[in-house]
Amino acid sequence: MSWFTRSDKLKTAEGERKVRTEGLWQKCDQCREIIWKKDLEASHHVCPRCGAHFRIDAMTRLRLLFDNEKFEQFDSGLVSSDPLQFVDSKPYSARLAAMQQSTSLSDALVAARGKLSGRTVHICAMEIKFIGGSMGSVMGERITRAIERSIAEHAPLIIVSASGGARMQEGAVSLMQMAKISAALMKLDEARIPYISVLTDPTTGGVTASLAMLGDLNIAEPGALIGFAGPRVIEQTIRQKLPEGFQRSEFLLKHGMLDAVVPRAELKAYLTEALRFFCGPVAA
Repeated sequence: MSWFTRSDKLKTAEGERKVRTEGLWQKCDQCREIIWKKDLEASHHVCPRCGAHFRIDAMTRLRLLFDNEKFEQFDSGLVSSDPLQFVDSKPYSARLAAMQQSTSLSDALVAARGKLSGRTVHICAMEIKFIGGSMGSVMGERITRAIERSIAEHAPLIIVSASGGARMQEGAVSLMQMAKISAALMKLDEARIPYISVLTDPTTGGVTASLAMLGDLNIAEPGALIGFAGPRVIEQTIRQKLPEGFQRSEFLLKHGMLDAVVPRAELKAYLTEALRFFCGPVAA
C-alpha cells in the first residue's frame, strides 16, 4: 500500500505550488479563456482573445485617464449619516463600515482633478464594489461639488458611471440626488463647460435615468449593460419579448441612445479629441 502513498515532502511541495499560483490567473466570463493577470493588466483589463471588458475599480479608472497616474482627490471625508437608521439583512451603518474597510473608500464615488493629455479636468469615477456603486447622499454631494469646481475653474467634467442605481438604504434621500445633480449639470451647461458621460458595465437605475444620459457627449465601453429597469420587469410591463442584447451598449448606439462605443484602450485618446473639439487646443 505504501506504493500509492505520497510522501509528506511531495504534499508540501504541491501545497506550496498552489499557494504561489493562486490568484495569478483569471477566467473570461465571455469566452472562458484563462488569462494571466499581468497580461490582463497590460491590456487595460480587456480579454486579449474576445475583447470582453472586465470591470475595473474607480482608482484604476482614474489612473488610466489622468496623465502620469497623478490626481488630487476631493471630499473623501464625506460619509453617510444613515438618516433612516435602515436595517435589512444587517444595519446600514454596519454595511457601510464593511464596505469602507474592504474597498478603502468612504463611499461609492471618487472625485478627482488632474491633467488629461495636458488639460485640467475633473473626473468622477464610481466604484461598483461599494454597495453596487449605488447613488446615495454622499455620491450626490460629491458630484455636485465637482460640478461647482468645474464651473469655478472653467474646467471640463467627466463622470464614469458604474452603478446599480439609487441606494435603497437611504430611501427618498437617494432619489433626490437625481434632481440635485441634474440641476447642477444645467448650471454647467449654462456656463458652456463640457460634460462627457462615460457609461461602463453596469450603468442602471437612477444613474441612467439622470446624470449618465445628460452628457454633451454620451459614450460607453463595448458590451456594457445599460438600462433603467431589468429585462424581466420590462417584459412583464409591456408583455412583449425583448430583442437579444437590447440593454447592451452596441444596441443603444444603433438606436440613437449613445454617441459612441469606445474600447477602453482608445478611451483616453477619444476624450482628448472630444475635449479639443469642445474647448480648443490646450494652452501652452
